[in-house]
This record gives sequence, structure tokens and C-alpha cells, in this order.
Amino acid sequence: MSAQPVDIQIFGRSLRVNCPPEQQDALNQAADDLNQRLQDLKVRTRVTNTEQLVFIAALNISYELTQEKAKTRDYAASMEQRIRMLQQTIEQALLDQGRITEKTGQNFE
Repeated sequence: MSAQPVDIQIFGRSLRVNCPPEQQDALNQAADDLNQRLQDLKVRTRVTNTEQLVFIAALNISYELTQEKAKTRDYAASMEQRIRMLQQTIEQALLDQGRITEKTGQNFE
């Protein structure tokens, strides 16, 4: 589907963006999250310059994204290692079963 123009409010300013209809709810949630972050920053930092607040929020969001990407990479590496260990364990068990079968002449199926 093609993107449709959608009006959102960011920190009291109206902004029209193009968005596919199936992503409009996510866009609205993102706008709500950004508005909340900007409001929280304004209270916490006492910065009144909207542009400065937006840059600080952007840096915070970028930092959070970088942290999440690192966590995802670490998790993927951990899972790959576990899969390799499982694969080695299975292969060793199959080799051991083959050796037992050769000695006894029985299959364990």
C-alpha cells in the first residue's frame, strides 16, 4: 500500500508525514513517546529551547538504539555458541552410539 499523509503533534507543533496505513498506530505511539520524552527532558533539565530539547532527545534515543543493537549482537553470538555446543554434543552422542552399536551389534532406534 502507498503511504498516506498523517498529521501528528510533536511538542505542540503540527507535522505532516507520509505513512503507510498499517503503520499509523505505530507512528502515533512513537509520536506520543517522543512527546513524553521531550516533556520529561524539559522538566528534568529546565531547558526551554525546543530545538535543544529535540537534539538531546535524539541523542538519548540514538544511544538507546546503539545499546539495544549491542545487546542483540551479544545475544546472537551467545545463541550461535550454544547451537555449536549442542551440535557438537549431538554429533559426539551419535559417534558414541555408533561405537556401541559396532561393539554389541545392536541398534538403539
